[in-house]
Order: sequence, then structure tokens, then C-alpha cells
Amino acid sequence: MLFILIVNFTFAQTKQFIYDYILVPDSTQKAVNFSAIMALNIDKEKSEYFNYEKFVSDSTIHAEIKDGSYFLKPPAPPQKRNKMITRSRVIKKNNSNIIEYITQISEDDYLVNQTIDLKWKLYPEYISVLDYKAQKATTEFGGRKWTAWFTKDIPFQDGPYKFKGLPGLIVKIEDESKSHQFELKGIKNLHDSFVYPDNSDNVKIAIPHVKFVKAFKENRKYPAIALKKRFPNVKDIAMVKDIEKNILEELKKDNNIIEIDLIKK
Repeated sequence: MLFILIVNFTFAQTKQFIYDYILVPDSTQKAVNFSAIMALNIDKEKSEYFNYEKFVSDSTIHAEIKDGSYFLKPPAPPQKRNKMITRSRVIKKNNSNIIEYITQISEDDYLVNQTIDLKWKLYPEYISVLDYKAQKATTEFGGRKWTAWFTKDIPFQDGPYKFKGLPGLIVKIEDESKSHQFELKGIKNLHDSFVYPDNSDNVKIAIPHVKFVKAFKENRKYPAIALKKRFPNVKDIAMVKDIEKNILEELKKDNNIIEIDLIKK
């Protein structure tokens, strides 16, 4: 049975693992959390992690742009506040510590090259997740301490977000404060080759991680710089300052991001 399981996981063209992601965006409001359905697609060369609901939306828009119907539709209503939508994606190539992190700062899209080499500690403790026997492991990443549960029954050294490097798939992982929690909820075979639909006209800015960190911190501290780039002809300085003030107030509530060291001084 184990041999059959390994053959199925090895030779299926693409496996899709669906995770429930729960996060607490504001550390001062721990009772308020957002949730998202995230997907991890794994094939023989790489894996790609993304927001599943955003993928469905992007796929629909991509098809409608191709047949011309997209431009005839009224604007879509805004997303509900109880669902967290993220545009970020993580691409991990097999047998490599270098990942590609596709994300956005203000109006700019970035393709960030980052080296990830997690140091895991394994423990003889086990739980069951989706009927898979999962072993405990811990690591530190992004300024947080993490506890993960992985199963050797799914022979991929991968997991949600940027987590990887254990001798089996990570089926559950959470940080020490339980501000960020991922848990596997389903597995699906994809028979077609996977290509994420890119509907953006923006050219992705390729930069190393160290430069991305600098740009990220600068945007959090001085969002008016991005506003002036976006609206270079605006002469009303007072209006720009008011907009920046509102952005800074919103950022104060977004103080518990997954890689918390990005906003530490």
C-alpha cells in the first residue's frame, strides 16, 4: 500500500494541496482573525503557493479578457472584510534553496529571489491530520518560532508559504503566538499543466531579497513617496499628506504580518 501511495504521488502530473490559513492581522485585537483558502501545487520540477480564491478570480478574468466579455461587465463589488485576499505567490524549485517570491509594494510588482535554508528540529511526537500520521518539528523564520507537523506518507519536502525542507509534506504549521496557522484540508490531482494566469500589465521588478526588504520598509514608513510616483501631477501637498496619514493609520492595524522582522526597527 505504501508503494502504491508513493507511486501515485510521484507520477501524478500535478498535486494540489489545499490549506486553510487563519491569521490575526492586529496583535492588539487577537480575537479578530481573517481566513483564506491557500493552494500548494507541486509537480516534478517545482511548487507554487497562492491564494486559491484569487486564482479562481484571476482565471475567470483571464478567460473573459480572451473572449472580450470582461470589458462589457459592470465593476465587481468589493471583497468582504472577513476574507483575506493576497496577491503574493511563492515558487520553489526542486533541489534548490532559492525561491521566487512574487508580491506587490504599493503599485509595483516584484519578483524577489530569496535563499531559504530552514534549520528544523524533530521530535518523537505525533498527531493525525486528514488521517495522516504527522510528526512534530520546530524552526525559526521571519522573526517567529514555528511548530510544524509533517507526514512521510506524502513524500514531498514542501509546505505552505516559504516552508520546506522536512522529510515529508508539512500538513500543519503555526507560529508560537498562533497568529498564523496553516492546516491541510484537501488533496486533488490536476491532469493539465499548471500555469498561473497573469492579468497584470505591470513589469515585475526582479530584485534580491535584501533590496526588497529595504523597499518594503521604506514604503511602510513613507507611503507618500509611492503616492507621488503614482500621481506625479498632483500639486495639493495637503491632500497627499491626508492620504498618507490614512494609510499610516491602516498600517498600524496591520502590525502582525507573517514575517514580523520586516517591520521591526
